[in-house]
Amino acid sequence: MRWEREVKGGNKRIDLYLSKGGLHLSRNRVKRLIKEGKVLVNGHPVKPNYVVKDGDEIVVEYEPFIPADVEPENIPLDIVYEDRYLVVVNKPMGMVVHPAKGHLSGTLVNALLYHTGKKLAPGTEPTRPGVVHRLDKDTTGLILFAKEPSAHTYLSGEIYHRRVKRVYLAIVWGRPPLDEGTVNAPIGRHLIFREKMAVTPFGSRSAVTHFKVLYSTKLASILKVTLETGRTHQIRVHLSHIGYPIVGDPDYGGRDGSILQKIGVEYREKFYNILHMIERQALHAMMLGFRHPVTGEWMNFYAPIPEDMRRVIREIIR
Repeated sequence: MRWEREVKGGNKRIDLYLSKGGLHLSRNRVKRLIKEGKVLVNGHPVKPNYVVKDGDEIVVEYEPFIPADVEPENIPLDIVYEDRYLVVVNKPMGMVVHPAKGHLSGTLVNALLYHTGKKLAPGTEPTRPGVVHRLDKDTTGLILFAKEPSAHTYLSGEIYHRRVKRVYLAIVWGRPPLDEGTVNAPIGRHLIFREKMAVTPFGSRSAVTHFKVLYSTKLASILKVTLETGRTHQIRVHLSHIGYPIVGDPDYGGRDGSILQKIGVEYREKFYNILHMIERQALHAMMLGFRHPVTGEWMNFYAPIPEDMRRVIREIIR
């Protein structure tokens, strides 16, 4: 496959430019392509540390592929929108986005390979065809996949440049002191529990989350949350960090009885009633907005609140 582009907004290393804002293959794969002489700038091979400049003409030759070990599986899907370039899915609870260690089948990618007849764009990794962004296993709601390489490059670039609108509904324990606010705190791997993330200055990346309180009681609050960045577990980590963990979250304090010391022991019965209603974090990707990679039309999609979160909301407001 041949990929060409004139640089606009340079002053970045070419391996970073291609992996994050342009070609959107993994940085390691981009480096291999550069070392193999398959990346030309203005007709000449370059080194991975070459800094691209506005007006540079970049040509990349590479072979896209979907590995044989990612098998299509006939799994029911809630398709919200689909055309020849992309597909928007309303993801259920308990479904992993793409194959990974411990989850080699039964993922959204497996289901979409079957649904599309293997017509998903090559992703940044062999097990991630079509993947533009991700949702946690037990987070429900809207997720976007690309079916053609050009659409994948465009949509991944829109995510990178923060031009995709992602809005979530979250139910948290307690009542935030502000009606709206922003959490700006870097996120990286937890220094002890490596499977978890944390706000930390070590090996972290910038992360920004905006929230607005839609309804609030001393027991719990319903928030509209908008992502500016998209780090792993970002909303869950940020809300827990400011003292308002997501209801039901098993990893970041949402099932910890010690929260009663903050919201009041008089809510003990309701607290445990709610935890019996929901087996996961009460987080739902309810709105997704982006420009179509071909028509340029701005598109908005919405997903209804799942029943488990509806039960929790009814319990909070009654």
